[in-house]
Amino acid sequence: MARSTATTVAAYLAALPPARRRALSEVRRVIKKHLPSGYREAMAAGMITYQVPLSRYGTTYNGKALWYAALASQKNYATLHLMAAYGNAELKARLEQGFQMAGKRLDMGKACIRFQQSDDLPLHVIGDLVASTPMETFIGWAEAARRRAR
Repeated sequence: MARSTATTVAAYLAALPPARRRALSEVRRVIKKHLPSGYREAMAAGMITYQVPLSRYGTTYNGKALWYAALASQKNYATLHLMAAYGNAELKARLEQGFQMAGKRLDMGKACIRFQQSDDLPLHVIGDLVASTPMETFIGWAEAARRRAR
């Protein structure tokens, strides 16, 4: 699937095949239910993103909003990006353990979990992970990472 040019989440979802739309919509519902206050849903880079608004944290390394999570439809699978699990070893271990305890296979790159349908994911674990990091904490992690990189 080519990178989406949709400017709204509704348009993005409407353009997907029905099975992919159902999968992303269910994961989106879980994210929105558990998303800590302050993060905003938006379209960016052809994905549904959950980000720190620039009005709150505008000094990012690239001048773009800091992503907390993202959902996307790729050619052969869907992806869920959980930046907190990428940047925090304890959260990544919780995610891995949650998949294992649920008897699910974790197909993960750095921050990207690949899946076909929402049943491939332990949604309660995803919800807990999304709920785990208040925006101010996430901003603190991003600032610490930038200091280490300098």
